[in-house]
Amino acid sequence: MDMATHPSASAGHPHARLRRARWADLASAAAEANAFYAPDMLEAALDHLAVHKGVRLIEAQEEGRSIGLLPVIMAPNHGRLPVPCVVNWMHDHCFFGAPLVRQGHELAAWRSFLAQLDDADWASGFLHLESLDAAGANAAALEALCVEQWRGRREIHRYDRAMLRSDLSADDYWETHVRAKKRKELRRLQKRLAELGHMETRLLASAADLPLWCQDFLTLEASGWKGQHGTALACKKGDEAFFRTACAAALEAGRLHFLRMDLDGRAIAMLVNFRHGEGAFSFKIAFDEALGRFSPGVLIEIANLHAVQGDPGMTWMDSCAAADHPMIDSLWAERRTIVQYRIALHGRGVRRLARGAAFTLANGVERISQIMKGQA
Repeated sequence: MDMATHPSASAGHPHARLRRARWADLASAAAEANAFYAPDMLEAALDHLAVHKGVRLIEAQEEGRSIGLLPVIMAPNHGRLPVPCVVNWMHDHCFFGAPLVRQGHELAAWRSFLAQLDDADWASGFLHLESLDAAGANAAALEALCVEQWRGRREIHRYDRAMLRSDLSADDYWETHVRAKKRKELRRLQKRLAELGHMETRLLASAADLPLWCQDFLTLEASGWKGQHGTALACKKGDEAFFRTACAAALEAGRLHFLRMDLDGRAIAMLVNFRHGEGAFSFKIAFDEALGRFSPGVLIEIANLHAVQGDPGMTWMDSCAAADHPMIDSLWAERRTIVQYRIALHGRGVRRLARGAAFTLANGVERISQIMKGQA
């Protein structure tokens, strides 16, 4: 089922409600967690960030039940190469691109995704998949299916990012993985900061507090370098609306993990995470840069470590950070390998030939680039 409309369209219509319920059921049984594609966050993104993006939702079904959901767009270029291709849709605030596939139906879901794209007359070039877990269920299903179907598949990029996954208590993890010198310095900073006034760290517990917390976060983030560069959430109405809507929907679904650190009742650091299944994704952090000498961003990450390791329902958290991030890499020892793939699309007649040529061209240009850089 290839849909050009998003799930929140005509949300009051019975079909829309049934569709959302179907996708919520899929998210609860996903083989690979992805909070960014769970219905609440996906709907918020489609409502506020997908204007003129042409997002299509590719749904795989089996006996009336959803077994897969893959949001895609048509990109006019593939990197610097002027070749159009299908890309899994990742907006500016989406940090993981694995589609939702039902556990135990991974191959069937991907067989349906690729068959629908093969048959779609709007799908040019190839499928470019960004930000998948190299060890995840989607990567494994793709590899097996591409071998089965003699379908071209090429890994085009990979990097490691920090992840928290440990059975240790927060204190034991801290002692084991953070250097003694760094621990001593951070304890000193915590003490000095506490000398300025009353310090309090807490998790959001009441829905009534959410609007104020969201506003505090937006204000705090915009007060720093992100506000100066125009990249803070509050700098664009769509981004701000997405943030507020996603937080409210996630809180209602029991998936919001919102942490703040206050000095005399004023927020000096805040951290937003979104849960999915037994894990969570770290979304955004904001802190008072005027207090930068006390490293409030690091201190709230320490509080987050205790919150995560003390939560029996949460077994891991993806940092969603860039590769070699100096702060979080020094605190979290585990790593998640993130990959990008280029997948050939099939079809019939001229369409198949054109798609094959695009896949071959992209691979060839990449090979030449690697040779010129001495990477081959």
